[in-house]
Amino acid sequence: MPVPRRFDRQPPERDPTRINERIRVPEVRLIDENGQQVGIMRTQDALRQAQERDLDLVEVAPEAKPPVCRILDYSKYKYEQVQKQKAARKHQQQINIREIKFRPKIAQHDYDTKKGHVIRFLKGRDKVKVTIMFRGREMAHPERGEMILNRLAEDLGELAVIEQRPQQDGRNMTMMLGPARLAEPDSKPAAAKPAAEPKPAAEPKPEPAAGPEPAAEPKPAQ
Repeated sequence: MPVPRRFDRQPPERDPTRINERIRVPEVRLIDENGQQVGIMRTQDALRQAQERDLDLVEVAPEAKPPVCRILDYSKYKYEQVQKQKAARKHQQQINIREIKFRPKIAQHDYDTKKGHVIRFLKGRDKVKVTIMFRGREMAHPERGEMILNRLAEDLGELAVIEQRPQQDGRNMTMMLGPARLAEPDSKPAAAKPAAEPKPAAEPKPEPAAGPEPAAEPKPAQ
């Protein structure tokens, strides 16, 4: 009967941070749960203070003399550290370098196809290393490769920035292109000033009302 083979199980990675009874030094510099420095004291006394507060004694600076320990909730502290690392990786921008190879006597159709690949890489926020490969007698005319690189940089002027000018590297000539930064949209347009309200027309002054005509004076009798 064959003997069953054992599975190779690796032990879980141990947390290297020393906490509570794993702190073996005789003295530590203590910081309480509020961030206030308590001072240097015996490790047993510091551990007792942490236990009285139902918290942990955590070694935060093991290379110091004496080591610096802090009273805190270690499970909560570790969770916050993991979240900070995740946030940092999330905001970290990863830049890839792609490479496109040309020949000095490349046909127009092939040039347009490879240029399309470069445009796709740049729009994907990748850098592009453009390489001109020379063979045999083509090495005698490096200016042809430089013309192709300069033409490509000119065609992609709105999408790319030249991070490395064309330079000879053995049988190859290389140029590095990086994605151009997109122009940031302008801030909110200034609010249009309200049109000035038309001034009301001046009202005509009322003419004085005509009073009764004065009575005619009587003529004297003859």
